[in-house]
Amino acid sequence: MRIFTIEKDGLTESKSLQSLNAQGMPEHGFVWISCGRSALQAELASLQSALQTLCGVQLLDLHVSDLLNTQLPSHYDYTSDYDLLIFRRLATANTGAGQELNEGGHQGKRSGLPILRHIDTSPVGFAVMDRLLLTVHPDDCAVREGYTAKLVQSANAKSHTAGAFIPTDSADLMLRIVNHMVDGYLALRRDLTRQLDHWQAKLLNPKTRFNNWSSLLDARLALHQLDEVCEDQRSSIQDWIEALKTWPEPQTAAAQRDRELLQVRSRDVLEHIERVVRHVQRLEQNAETAVQMHFNAQSNRTNDIMRTLTVLTAVFLPLNLMAGIFGMNFEFMPVLHLEYGFEASIAFMVLIAVGLMFYFWRKHYLDL
Repeated sequence: MRIFTIEKDGLTESKSLQSLNAQGMPEHGFVWISCGRSALQAELASLQSALQTLCGVQLLDLHVSDLLNTQLPSHYDYTSDYDLLIFRRLATANTGAGQELNEGGHQGKRSGLPILRHIDTSPVGFAVMDRLLLTVHPDDCAVREGYTAKLVQSANAKSHTAGAFIPTDSADLMLRIVNHMVDGYLALRRDLTRQLDHWQAKLLNPKTRFNNWSSLLDARLALHQLDEVCEDQRSSIQDWIEALKTWPEPQTAAAQRDRELLQVRSRDVLEHIERVVRHVQRLEQNAETAVQMHFNAQSNRTNDIMRTLTVLTAVFLPLNLMAGIFGMNFEFMPVLHLEYGFEASIAFMVLIAVGLMFYFWRKHYLDL
């Protein structure tokens, strides 16, 4: 569990909930409590006591269950005291080769595109209060550590623009973390597109025979799951934006400006999620199109083979007819006893074959 007190002039980290209770809420600023699910389950009583002391509220039991659940889709909920957002992240999982966190948050075998084996969609929970933000992450969350390091670096910077990277309130911090998670997937788009293009090239290569259909099916299923995850993300952020419109109007110009910035950041996060949705859907369509083109190419190749065999059969059909006629056991047959009858019949058969081949070539039935 990591605890930060964030103010305009910087941030400080508390060692424990007891030290945070002793310090109390900052005069100007807010508190960020970040913990893993195992830490939340182990220190739930202490955390509820700290929330009661600092904010005068406690988490509802149903919301605690939501924060501990690893199978919930992205969704938004609220009470009169705080807002709750469950957001399934799209991050690179620190799993071994061939391992992936499945829909339930557990590791499992999966073949397919290598980049899809390392996309982690575990949910992250946010409890947004007026001056406190509680985030519940998977254990050893790289997203949290990455954003924490970025936040500490911005707070320690001496430049005038460093303050722009410090969140103004708990809702702003929540949106920044969500945006950081979405941007983590946007960074994977190039590798994902390159690997899918490689498979499309294999599918459309007429010189190779594609047999890895199970991996292709797994990749399509993984892309479909990503599409569902992104749709849930978009729906949850849209609900957040609608709830933001119902907040009481700010009383000061500075508060009004912070509210407008919060709305702009919310729409920016929604736009990033929609970009991810469009990209995943485009990858699904490309995979489906590649499979259809593969079967169309195989069908055309089969048709070409059958057309060639049909043309050859049509060429040899009159020759077989002549051979069958001269093979009949009649005693009196025309040209049967001529001295050059055999040579004449062979020449006539060759002439028929060449004539038919030329005719079929002119009709584009045969490519020579």
